[in-house]
Amino acid sequence: MKARELGKNSVVVGDLVRLDGDISGDTGSLARIVEVRERRNSLSRTIDDIGAMERAIVANIDLMLIVVAAANPEPRTGFIDRALVVAFDQGITPILVITKCDLADPTSLKDLYSPLSVEIMPTERGADVSAFRERLIGKTSVLIGHSGVGKSTLLNAILGHQARVTGDVNEVTGRGRHTSSNAVAFPLQESKGSKQGWLIDTPGVRSFGLRHIDPDRVVGAFGELQEVIASCPKNCSHNEESCALNDWLAANPQGENRVTNLRRLLAIDATVSYE
Repeated sequence: MKARELGKNSVVVGDLVRLDGDISGDTGSLARIVEVRERRNSLSRTIDDIGAMERAIVANIDLMLIVVAAANPEPRTGFIDRALVVAFDQGITPILVITKCDLADPTSLKDLYSPLSVEIMPTERGADVSAFRERLIGKTSVLIGHSGVGKSTLLNAILGHQARVTGDVNEVTGRGRHTSSNAVAFPLQESKGSKQGWLIDTPGVRSFGLRHIDPDRVVGAFGELQEVIASCPKNCSHNEESCALNDWLAANPQGENRVTNLRRLLAIDATVSYE
């Protein structure tokens, strides 16, 4: 329960809150949320057709696991790009998780995103995920991805039990069937039995609106380019003739991939949703 004054949609998974009442947990005990602590970041999703309204679905995240399949369904780079923009803007560390690598070679997809210095973890059904799980201990992590990419299968493997129902991909549409309809946080346990870290599963993401994104925070994710960008003209879009990055590239051609990827992220249309 929560205090009426907080209003609808005021509390999301990952929020830190203050409770009032009986917090013993005993049968029949009752407490309510009376305050939501300030969020250090949040993950939002589009709730209208033009991306003008954003609603937070999880908060206070350390790691964003962007889950895509190597095949069935085919990976959608538009979705990955937009998820990365959100991660960079919110100060969340992104990890690109490529599932179903037994169905297709993920090399080309890995090559596309390795210049962004994004951690990439390929996996497949039945693979040992112990190292992956160890990476999440002590962190609050969120799984995002389209339906059918194997989020629930991955979550079950990491937790070591059937926490979520898994589904198949529709052979006609190439899209996955929704198997979860709400965000749920699952505790991660070390071998000693103590709970450390949380893994949050989300419904299949329908779209990402980026109207709320601050481009300067996206640029901030490219630390090695900060000194160069400081020399750019005022209000530089970083994709124009007078941009200082152009002169820097002439002298440092090895940095082309990084600059290209930065410009790609900054150029994403904030009003377009990727279904």
